[in-house]
Parts: sequence; C-alpha cells; structure tokens
Amino acid sequence: MSDASPHPSASLLERLHALGIAYGRADHAPVFTCDEADRAVPAELGGVHTKNLFLRDRKGSHHWLLVTMCEKSVDLKTLSSRVGADGFSLASPERLLRHLGLTPGAVTVLGLVNDPGHAVELLVDRDVWDAASWRCHPLVNTTTLVLPRDGITAFLASTGHLARVVDVPVR
Repeated sequence: MSDASPHPSASLLERLHALGIAYGRADHAPVFTCDEADRAVPAELGGVHTKNLFLRDRKGSHHWLLVTMCEKSVDLKTLSSRVGADGFSLASPERLLRHLGLTPGAVTVLGLVNDPGHAVELLVDRDVWDAASWRCHPLVNTTTLVLPRDGITAFLASTGHLARVVDVPVR
C-alpha cells in the first residue's frame, strides 16, 4: 500500500454509490471461512460464493489477489507456473494489511481500493469471472455484498486494476 490511508467500509460504500453500482447486502457476525460465510449469508442473496487468497512469490517481492470459488482447493504450484510466478505461498497478515489495508477474514477484491500504486496483481478464476454476480466483503467481514459483474468491472476501472482471468487448477 502506498502512503494513502485505507478506506473505511462506509467510504467504500459511498464510492460504489457514486459509481452507480447497485448491490445486495447482508450484515452478519464476523466470518473467517467460506463455511462460516455460507451459514451467515442468506442463499437468496445470490452471487457466486468467492474465496480470496492473498499470495506472494517466493522472494516476497510480488503480490497477487486470487478470487476463486469457495468450492475449489487451489493447486498453488500449478497456478504459479501458469501465471509465470516464482512459486506461490499465502502472504502474511502484515503484508495483507500493508498492501490492501485488510485483515484476515476480510480479504476481498474491493480491497484493491487501498492499492493505488498497483502493487497487487488481480487474478480471477474464469468460473468466477463468468458468474453474473459475486459475493464480496466491503473491507470488513461482518457484511457481505453481492455485486453484479458489470459493477465489479466498473469498480476495477475506477481503481485502475485489470483482472487477469485464469483457469484455476485444483488439487
């Protein structure tokens, strides 16, 4: 993250409104796993249930945010070679806070609002990209939003981030 302060959730919601992005919303107890989120968010809210992994390369010099489906057990070794990275591992909570202004459990594509220097590359699973709408946390893990894919596209355009759509290999 650059010297910009992380956006609070309310500011993010104002940004989505200013961009004309409509969304569904469910407030709930804090969730830290896909299973917890599945129990907390009403199914009728819709949207593909996403899992977000904040990754780093072997040297820790490059970072990626992977948005995939909760049901997938990602083969990080194959994925890293597929995208030309020198190995993948999960980045530490300290790196997550430094680069995206987020804490574990609240990892989200919307965290890219806190990466004005574009230090984080976005990888999106083709299965998620092709979905009509996505479930996303608005920088906190006590709320889930459902945004249409065109809303995700508009949000990414507003941050200057490009989505690299990939076929995510599973273990």
